[in-house]
Parts: sequence; C-alpha cells; structure tokens
Amino acid sequence: MIRQRNEPRRFTGWHMVAVMALFFGTIISVNLVMAWNANRSWSGLVVENAYVASQQFNRKMAETRAFAESGIKGELMAGHGGIRYVMTRKGEPERATDTVIAVLKRPVEEHEDMQLEFVRMDEGVFVSKQALKPGQWVADLTAMAGGALVYRQTIRFIAPGENQ
Repeated sequence: MIRQRNEPRRFTGWHMVAVMALFFGTIISVNLVMAWNANRSWSGLVVENAYVASQQFNRKMAETRAFAESGIKGELMAGHGGIRYVMTRKGEPERATDTVIAVLKRPVEEHEDMQLEFVRMDEGVFVSKQALKPGQWVADLTAMAGGALVYRQTIRFIAPGENQ
C-alpha cells in the first residue's frame, strides 16, 4: 500500500511498546546507577546515637567558645613519617600541655578507628610515629596538663598517599 502525501503516519502497537520500554528503561537505569553510587560512597553512619549526640551539642559548643577565647590553637600535620601536632597560645608555644591524646577515625567507617598518645618533643610540639592509610581522617584531639583538660579540638584532614 502506498501512502499518500498528506496521509498521517500510523503508529502500530509495537511502536508504542518500544517507546514505553525506552522511557521506563531510561528511568529505571538512572535510578539503579544513582542507588549504586549512593551505596558505594556513603555508609549512612554519621553518629551511633543521634539523640545522645544532639544532647551533647550545646555543651561542646560552649566548650569550643571557651577554648577560642583562651587563645590556644592547634595545627595537625600528617605525613609519611607520622603525625605532628603543634599547639600555640597567642602565637607562643603552649608550655602547660604535657599530654596529647588523639582518637583517629574515618568519616564514615569504624573498622580503622584508633586511639594514640603523642610524644612531647618540645614545648607545644607533639609527635606520633603512627603511619596512616591515605585518605580522609577525623582527629579528635585532647590536650591535658597534669590530668586537667587544657584544650580539645576536632580536625578533619587528608593523610597523603604514596605519590603525594
């Protein structure tokens, strides 16, 4: 049968099935790719108990403001030979601190968490020979003087890889 010039093109049933399959196939494929990427990149673990964490927030914020007013600052440097933490008070080395303890965690995993105590090398300078695997880490640092809390700081940092 020859189609006339002005006669509209007719879609048959299989055309409609093909269009619907392409439409829904695209939507399903995009959803599967996004779900796979979300599952691979984030475990969903932020805190173990959100209620307890929310109750501690105001206390931690008040403590942070008090530390900021004291003039103490800490700087963490991670390298291939270990970790170095330098504390200063108003630009001068912090002399009172004798112990620094760090709890090191991955942002979304627990199996590599560790706690370590830094060795005091000089006034305000603390070092650990602990090598870290490359990638993002969160360090919760606690500085003590004679058993009393002097400073607390949480730092997110990236441990260098072999070619950095």
